[in-house]
Amino acid sequence: MADLSELQSWHSEAWRGLKTVVLGLGVSGFSVADTLVELGSEVTVVDARPDEDRAKLVQVIGGRVETPETEALPESLEDADLVVASPGLPPSHPWLQRAAGLGVPVWGDIELAWRVRDKVRAADWLLVTGTNGKTTTTQLAAHMLREGGFRVAPVGNIGTPVLDAVRDPEGFDVLVVELSSFQLHTMGEIWPHSAAVLNIADDHLDWHGSADAYRAAKAKAYENVRVAAVYNTADRATEELLQEADVVEGARAIGFGLGIPGPSDFGLVEGVLVDRAFLDNRHNSALELATLDDLGEAGLATPHMTQNALAAAALARAYGAAPQAIRDAIRSFRPDAHRTQHIAVVDGVSYVDDSKATNPHAAGGSLRAFPHVVWIVGGLLKGVAIGPLVAEHASRLRAAVVIGADRAEVLEQLQRHAPGVPVEQVLAVETEDVMREAVTKASAVATSGDTVLLAPAAASMDQFKSYADRGDRFQAAVEELKAGRGGADERDDPNRLD
Repeated sequence: MADLSELQSWHSEAWRGLKTVVLGLGVSGFSVADTLVELGSEVTVVDARPDEDRAKLVQVIGGRVETPETEALPESLEDADLVVASPGLPPSHPWLQRAAGLGVPVWGDIELAWRVRDKVRAADWLLVTGTNGKTTTTQLAAHMLREGGFRVAPVGNIGTPVLDAVRDPEGFDVLVVELSSFQLHTMGEIWPHSAAVLNIADDHLDWHGSADAYRAAKAKAYENVRVAAVYNTADRATEELLQEADVVEGARAIGFGLGIPGPSDFGLVEGVLVDRAFLDNRHNSALELATLDDLGEAGLATPHMTQNALAAAALARAYGAAPQAIRDAIRSFRPDAHRTQHIAVVDGVSYVDDSKATNPHAAGGSLRAFPHVVWIVGGLLKGVAIGPLVAEHASRLRAAVVIGADRAEVLEQLQRHAPGVPVEQVLAVETEDVMREAVTKASAVATSGDTVLLAPAAASMDQFKSYADRGDRFQAAVEELKAGRGGADERDDPNRLD
């Protein structure tokens, strides 16, 4: 088996002839295969059901594609020097178990990207992780840095592989890298400029096997941080991860929260976002960054979105973005669809799409933003308990409309923790009918001043292609309802977030 200790640079000759196996041919898997071929390695991609176009491209660029049955062991593993695994493969997958049994090193695309980051110029990395809010925070931090004059790219779990940015011919000053717990699990040793862990709540327990394993994956984001380790002052778990982390001497702990900040923190003072971390006289003064009105105009007015903005500002300021750049970025930013996105007001009822709320922690953030909710909930629960979420928000529920494959568990928890709340079930099984029925039933029980909120607290793949597909179908059903009722209300929505 080859010695991998020399694989610390794009320019290492040790990549040439290296026998590599890439497990999975998704977006990141293709970027890995493409990179390894360019480095001169021998590349075999293994996927039980590969995308046809990507499979053809792999062969065009000089790689091989192997398509064993899901449980069958790929022959290419027997001679491999290195395996690079898709973040979607759990540690229990038989292919990974076989690689471990053979003693073959297993990396993820993040470790590979770190080792070859010097192809053009080695950009600094700012890491963003957490149970919820990663994508918005990553986008915001990158937008702030761009306003600050830096060449920056948001990459990683956000959709653009880090390896694509590493190989950009012009290079970057800094990469804002969104990391899922799957990617962190196989990240290896890197040395980021700064990192933020936004929050920690149980999620993906079916993949990791336990809450402790999930937490341990998230903790890797703080390891070897050189400048700023950003944590949530309202989430004790993030502070505990930071206290346990082995950071570089001199790295600072930077908190963010919705209260008045202490020295070295970011927070709110009389409706103003302020920085008490990156200024000389932080014990007695603060820098104004933006106002809550600015956040409202940008669709970031809810408490959890405000926290995302503060975390992004902390990362951007740690890297050197000026306060004016933070303000300008917030004013010009708009979050992606399906994140507490206001759709319409019909007969005095607001309709809000937060299909991105794929776990109870995310759904809780949405529920807290509205006083009276008809809640569309359900899907794949991923092994996470939903009872505590129901109990916390029972008092604001006008009614619940339950969708999804794990409907029985949701119904049981609503009966146990919110017995007085009216509950409707969506019994439609065809994808095109689910949201139409859900919106019809929700509108029938909602009254003027209520919010019909799609915040499923569950993954979407039981009935939809993705959370975006689920949200799109919700929005289409609301548009149908609006047309049938004679159009949206002319008055402004008091809960409008965009």
